[in-house]
Amino acid sequence: MPDSPPEPAPVPTPVVAPEVAEALAAGRAVVALESTIISHGLPRPRNLEVAAQIEAAVRAEGAVPATVAVVDGVARVGLEPQDLETIATSDDVAKASLRDLAVVVARRGHGATTVASTAHLAARAGIAVFATGGLGGVHREARTTWDESADLDALARTGITVVSAGVKSILDVAATLERLETLNVAVVGYGTHRFPGFYLSDSGHAVDWRVDTPEEVAAIMAARAAVGTDDRALLVANPLPPDRQVDPELHDRVLREGLAAAEAAGVRGKAVTPFLLAHVHEASGGESLRANVEIILGNAALAARIAVAAAR
Repeated sequence: MPDSPPEPAPVPTPVVAPEVAEALAAGRAVVALESTIISHGLPRPRNLEVAAQIEAAVRAEGAVPATVAVVDGVARVGLEPQDLETIATSDDVAKASLRDLAVVVARRGHGATTVASTAHLAARAGIAVFATGGLGGVHREARTTWDESADLDALARTGITVVSAGVKSILDVAATLERLETLNVAVVGYGTHRFPGFYLSDSGHAVDWRVDTPEEVAAIMAARAAVGTDDRALLVANPLPPDRQVDPELHDRVLREGLAAAEAAGVRGKAVTPFLLAHVHEASGGESLRANVEIILGNAALAARIAVAAAR
């Protein structure tokens, strides 16, 4: 019988870009970045411009950016310019959470990674710090829909430090903080004892611990390894400065209107969040987009400073 054709060589998952791999091997600072904000969170062509600005913000602080995505069925940690453009401009980019990764890879598709899938792939590559805009959380109707973001479960299973501006205020912030506590995900406020509400500097809820320098975060990261609690995430909640937040009165009015519109339209379950986000974007006159960009740029810069401090 003729010999069977050889099996194709397995593709390592994730494929780590050479620059990122070299930095990790040398013990230099690396910051993972999600790609859902590029494909699904920002309008074109602004999204590609912001993607480049995010990576530049990381480099300006002395770290190497590693944007994470699935391109042509390959999970990549660190994107080449053409890969970044593919994620920003293609119409067939799936929003890939952790459960979706294998499907997108098997179908050789494109996938933009969420907080959950970015954290997973970054940790597999050996990256210790990850910057995002805001986390997913417990949804307002979770008592009846059981709708809770996969981000929370992923953070409970992944040893990585995540810098975010809290969670969007369209979610149930109090319930989200309770879930983080139950899951033993440590939360520290950067320069604050208040938990940020993404567009708002203060969600109305407190956090137990405050840090004021990247070195303090790096010390916590080292202590987590020493006491064996580094098998789950450390969340660094980094608020917008109060003078850069969305005006609270505008925010509250737009949110009330959005919730009423969702109720009137019969929007339920997982459809509520994208409905509300679209409403906030349209009704805020561009303020939510402005804040969104400032949030991710600020978080990327802080994450880079933390990664540099940890690398020392």
